[in-house]
Amino acid sequence: MSLAPSVRDVTPPNAVPQPEFDARLAVGLLGVLLAAMTAGLIGRVPGLVLADLQGAMGVGRDEGSWLTTAYSAGELAAMPFATWFATTFSLRRFHLAMLACALAISTVIPFVEDLSLLLGLRLVQGMVAGALIPILMMSALRFLPASIKLYGLALFALTATFSPNVALWLAALCVDRLDDWRWVYWHVVPPGLFAGILVAWGIPKSPLILSRLPQGNWLGMLLGLPGLALLVVGVDQGVRLEWFHSPLISASLLVGGAFTTLYLVSEWLHPAPFVSLKLLARRNLWLGFIVFVFMLMTLSTGVTLPANVLSSLQGFRMEQSAPLGLIVGLPQLILGPLVAFLLYQRWVDARHVFATGLACISAACWIASDITDEWMVHQFLPVEVLHAVGQPMAIISLLFLATSVVQPAEGAFVAGLVNILRVFSATLSSAFIGEMTAQRSQFHSELLLDHAALQVARLPTADGLTSTLATVVTQQASVLATADIYRIFGTVAMLLIPLVLCLQRIPAPQTASSPTAPEFPQRSNAEMTRS
Repeated sequence: MSLAPSVRDVTPPNAVPQPEFDARLAVGLLGVLLAAMTAGLIGRVPGLVLADLQGAMGVGRDEGSWLTTAYSAGELAAMPFATWFATTFSLRRFHLAMLACALAISTVIPFVEDLSLLLGLRLVQGMVAGALIPILMMSALRFLPASIKLYGLALFALTATFSPNVALWLAALCVDRLDDWRWVYWHVVPPGLFAGILVAWGIPKSPLILSRLPQGNWLGMLLGLPGLALLVVGVDQGVRLEWFHSPLISASLLVGGAFTTLYLVSEWLHPAPFVSLKLLARRNLWLGFIVFVFMLMTLSTGVTLPANVLSSLQGFRMEQSAPLGLIVGLPQLILGPLVAFLLYQRWVDARHVFATGLACISAACWIASDITDEWMVHQFLPVEVLHAVGQPMAIISLLFLATSVVQPAEGAFVAGLVNILRVFSATLSSAFIGEMTAQRSQFHSELLLDHAALQVARLPTADGLTSTLATVVTQQASVLATADIYRIFGTVAMLLIPLVLCLQRIPAPQTASSPTAPEFPQRSNAEMTRS
C-alpha cells in the first residue's frame, strides 16, 4: 500500500490550487522571507540589550527578564496554528495582518511606561510575529517547483543561521551607534514595511475558506495556547527562580505540561488538526526532529555563548563582540545556496552533508573548550568559521531530508512542527546554559577555593589578598564552567551523527522545472511503523 491514503487523511479540505511560479511570485516570496527575518529580529534584538532597556524603561532586573519571557511565550503559542489560519483566511491576507500588527506594536512600545501593559504588548507581539516564520516554510513548500525548492529551504534556514547571528551587530548599532534605545524596537519598521509591499504585490490573492472554521480543533487550541505559553514561562524563568523551589515555576510546568499533553491528544484524535502528529510515523520526521532539537541547542555555542563570555570576562560591550555574529551570519547568504546546489547533485548523500556539518560544529565546540581568561575575539575566529560552515550544511540537509517525505499539501503541518521545535529548543538551550553555568561555576569555585586555602595558609598575611583571591577564583570558575559547556555540546553534536546516518536516504530531486514536489520512495504503513 502506498502513502496516498495517509496523505489524504491529513490534507486540508478546500485546499487552494497551486499558482504558477513566476517573477511576481518570486518577489512575493522574497517579501515573506524578509518578514520572517524581521520577526526574528523583533524577538532577538531586545533580548540582547535587556540591561539597557531595563535602565531606559525604569524597570528592575527581575521584572525586565519577563519582557523576553512574554515574547517567547507568545511566539511558541502561535506556532502550531499560524499555517491553519493562513490557509483559511488566505496566506496573503493573514500574513499582511500579522506583519502590520507586529510593526505597529514595535512603533508604540517605546512610549509605554506601564510594565503590565508592556508585557501584554510583548506577548501579543510574540504571537503575531511568531506567526510569520511558519508561513515562510509553508510558502516555500507550496509555491516553489522541485527544481528550486531546496533554495527555498536554504532561505528558510536563514531564520536560524543569519538573523539570530547578525542580531548582535544590529543590537550594538542601535544602542552604541544610534545612541537611542528606542531603535531597538524601531529598526524593524523600515524592512517590515518593505516586506509588506513585496508580499502585497507578489503573493496571489486567494479567497476566504470560511467553511474550515467549524472544522477547527478549537478545544485543542484552548488547551494548546496556555499550555505552550506556560511551558515557556517555566523553562525561561526556571534558572532565575531556582526551578521547583518556586511555586510559580512548579505550577507553570505542571499546568503547562498537562494542558500541552491534552492538546497533543486532541490533535491526534481530531479529524482536522492544526498540526498532524500522525506525520511523525515517518522515520525522517520523528528521528529528524529529535536531531533537530539537540542540533539547534548546540548552535547557541556559535555566537551567543562567546559574546556572553567576552562580556563577563573582558567587560566587552556588544559593539566589541559584534564581529562574531557577522562572521557566522553574513556568509550564510552565500553558503546557504551553495549547500542547496550541492544537495541537487545526484552523487551527494544529504545524510553525509548533514553529518559533516555536525562534525564542524562539534569541532568548533572542542576548540572553544580550550578557552582561558585571556581569550579575545581573535581566539574565537576558528570557532566562528567552523560554525559558519557547519550550520547551513546541517540545517538545510535536515530540512531536505524531512520535507522530502511529505506531500505539498502537508507542508503546512510540517511548518508548524518545525517551528514549534525551533522556538522551544532555543528556550531550552538558554535555560540549560544558564543552569550549567551556575552549577559548574559553583563546583569549580569550591575546588579552587579548597586548593587556594592550602596555598594561602603557607603565605604571609597581606592586605587585599582575600579579595583578590576571591576575584581570581570567580573568574577562573567561570572559565572552567564555560569550557565544560563547550565539551557537553561538542559531545552532543558528535553523538547526533550516528542518528543522522540512520535517516532514510533521499535521492537528489529532479532539476527539471516541475510544479511537483521531489519524489520519494513510497512505503507501506507497515514499513513506516517499523522505521
